[in-house]
Amino acid sequence: MIDRFDVVVLGTGAAGLTAAVTAAKGGARVGLFEKAHEVGGTAAWSGGHVWIPCNPHQAAIGVTDSEEEAFEYIMSLSRDLLEERLIRAYLKAGPEMVRFLDDQAGTEFSAVPDFPDYHPEHPGGKPGGGRTIECPLFPFDELGEWQEKVTHTPYYSSEHLTMSETPLGAAVLRPPSKEELARRAIRDERGRGQALIGRLLKALLDAGVRPDVEHRARELVVEDGRVVGVRFETPSGPREVRADRGVVLATGGFEWNEDYKRAFLRGPLTHPVSMRTNTGDGLYMAMKAGAMLGNMREAWWIPAADLPEGINSMNRAMITADRCRPRSIMVNRKGRRFTNEAANYNAFGGAFHVEDVGAFDYANLPSWLIFDQGYLRAYGTVGPHPAGEEPPAWLKGFATMEALADELGVPAGELTATVRRWNENVAEGVDPDFHRGESAHDRWWGDPAYKRDVRGTLGPIDEPPYYAIKVVSGGLGTKGGPRVDPHARVLDLDGQVIHGLYAAGNVMASPFGMTYGGAGGTLGPAMVFGYLAARHLTGAA
Repeated sequence: MIDRFDVVVLGTGAAGLTAAVTAAKGGARVGLFEKAHEVGGTAAWSGGHVWIPCNPHQAAIGVTDSEEEAFEYIMSLSRDLLEERLIRAYLKAGPEMVRFLDDQAGTEFSAVPDFPDYHPEHPGGKPGGGRTIECPLFPFDELGEWQEKVTHTPYYSSEHLTMSETPLGAAVLRPPSKEELARRAIRDERGRGQALIGRLLKALLDAGVRPDVEHRARELVVEDGRVVGVRFETPSGPREVRADRGVVLATGGFEWNEDYKRAFLRGPLTHPVSMRTNTGDGLYMAMKAGAMLGNMREAWWIPAADLPEGINSMNRAMITADRCRPRSIMVNRKGRRFTNEAANYNAFGGAFHVEDVGAFDYANLPSWLIFDQGYLRAYGTVGPHPAGEEPPAWLKGFATMEALADELGVPAGELTATVRRWNENVAEGVDPDFHRGESAHDRWWGDPAYKRDVRGTLGPIDEPPYYAIKVVSGGLGTKGGPRVDPHARVLDLDGQVIHGLYAAGNVMASPFGMTYGGAGGTLGPAMVFGYLAARHLTGAA
């Protein structure tokens, strides 16, 4: 027997859950399917921030915004690669989605104070923040039997932390007390992406929709030019379901598919930090259905580092606040700085993909984060390794910069000259080489004791021993896939709608091209286009 639904959603990350909740609340019979054995996707690993300009919670923190300001800002980053109609659809639907989910899914969003856009000095940018929203802690005991069926992040020591209590959200950690953590543990109160996914999942379960896990979608069923169903591989054998109104692809990117990465990406993405199930299944099905592709060279780039085995299940770390703090710089194999270390993580993809045409190699891969004992004492380092403690066994210190250079295999003279110049510029309070600290973004990410001050990110490297961590090109996910229209309908090679097929999240061609507007710039468009797809499928558009 073939099961029938009005709407079939593939994937249980933020895009898929938003689409499923919206469709279910719109009266549709929803089938929700997940490839992994747990739900939540990489969104459950995330900080849970969602970037929504003009969101209804900005007023509560004294921020004003307008659609025209946000449009000007996004298009100032476009490089003529963005479709205006998709940006307009995103900006119009974003605030509407927030109100809908707050009302219908209990998301309880609030605006994050002071968190600037990632390019806040661009026209229409917000140095004072307000466009990033997040959910409060959510008690997972409300999920019943689904409490332990949400995938756990490998990057943090506890799910009971909020974003501001993690290395991704703060340069200097101020963890909650043991008493507060114990209180949160009573009802399994989780923060960040867990809180977002938990609230969406609760709304879905309350609407009578239960996800089917371990269902890998392998083929779209197409009849008379219309997508009408999906065929799955499951532990129990093949399964086919039908979708009377349509199918929403929300299966994530292709960052764990080596063949697709070689075929499409503009440069190396050697260290994905996402779910290993993101192997491009949705992209494969869309291509077979005749979809036009877009933005295939791009990813949500992030600097990453290998960790010794056993520190976390991925054996790697994201290098975010670590490179923005005082007393640190990054250098390439010539021992030279090559960019503003405090720039947003997505922009780092460009720095890592610079060609050294003479050597016919990437100029800035590998690179190293260089820091001193003062840094380690004040801030700790990746792992996470707390401030003030002795360095972990795997992190070796060197008494001189020359000795560190010899260990790394970089020219000692160049490295010592680079550090000397850095220290001289720090004494002047400027970075004339790469302008670090000039942007509100740089100063926000640095030492919170000097918020909005250049000292938050500029500091000398002058207290031995000296340390280095190798940094490589990572990614939160890819952002290329089938092109869509403002209703999230997939388009074919002629620009015509493939009826019955929709896409949202990292499986689709991101409406943001190579840009990243602000914190939550991945989840924002994923959720908005999931919402747009479901609104169209239920006739509410």
